[in-house]
Amino acid sequence: MRQTPFAAPSCGPRKWIEHLPVALLLIASLLAGACSAAGASTAPPSPAGSVAAVSNVAPGRPDNTDPARQPSASPSPSTAAFPVVLTDDQGAAVEIPAPPHRVVSLAPSVTETLFALGAGSMLVGVTDADDYPPEARALPHVATYAGVELEKVVAARPDVVIAWKGITQAADIAKMRALGLVVMVLYATSVQGVLADIALVGRATGTSPRAVNLVGRMSARIDAIAAAAGATASRPRVFYEIDATKAIYGLAPDDFTADLVRLAGGDPVTSGTPGVYAMSFEELVAADPEVIILGDAAYGVTAAAVAARPGWLTMTAVRSGAIRPIDDVVVTRPGPRIVDGLAALALVIHPGMTLPAEPAGTVP
Repeated sequence: MRQTPFAAPSCGPRKWIEHLPVALLLIASLLAGACSAAGASTAPPSPAGSVAAVSNVAPGRPDNTDPARQPSASPSPSTAAFPVVLTDDQGAAVEIPAPPHRVVSLAPSVTETLFALGAGSMLVGVTDADDYPPEARALPHVATYAGVELEKVVAARPDVVIAWKGITQAADIAKMRALGLVVMVLYATSVQGVLADIALVGRATGTSPRAVNLVGRMSARIDAIAAAAGATASRPRVFYEIDATKAIYGLAPDDFTADLVRLAGGDPVTSGTPGVYAMSFEELVAADPEVIILGDAAYGVTAAAVAARPGWLTMTAVRSGAIRPIDDVVVTRPGPRIVDGLAALALVIHPGMTLPAEPAGTVP
């Protein structure tokens, strides 16, 4: 399932959606930053060709090469790094007094990140949408798309709760904090922001060395893939379709997925309004996408079905047959697997391109 709700509940059922190399910037910040009042703020959308994160291996690659499937034996958080005060993506100062051993994750991307950092054993509660790595499915569910089940969260006795603004409702965050729970909220609006959030989760859980390593590897792959995509002959206008059953939903300009499209060598067609995913048919026709990517392919939407929609033949992508499905989860879930998402986008936008080989020895 995708991680971020693309529309307000009143519009229908919520669907889940979450130049120095960024690696050097984050590593410098992590190694030199003081533990008080230091945080990872969300960066604005990065321009095309800037650093982001990716792997050219398709989902389902062997476990020993997948960052989210690294061994999650109990890590040993550094006691020297605590107490720590971090600034989350909403600007809140989050004080974590001691190394956490019990963590509640309220977003699939957070759960994937914790497993990738070897901290999966810390998890004592997740959402019912957390399905990767497979080990996450067996963890206790403390939240659904409808909201947080506060009693279950309290019963889990978490040292820290890590939420994501696109999923966790503001009222639930306020209630958890009122109950004395330590809550850190993430909300990346760019690929650089996703990387910064991985670093932030590392600091919050005492796994910074692993986070530095992961961010560095991801950043290197993003640079390589962005460079390869940027070297292609064209930069087509790309419409990423989230849904079009009753209204047309694409990308908001401040969604990190729009940043991924840029890095993959495309010019994203967005609503033009931050936080808004809906757009009119007239706006889409005026934008005239040259490539349509079906993020809703998993729901049965096909190129033939799109071509049969009234009026859609006026668009270049439909006339040329450039309507292509994609695995929406790896593209729209802001965690370690956006490496797969960027690679998939690059190949969908530029079908003939060759992805650069992943350097040997990048997996610890």
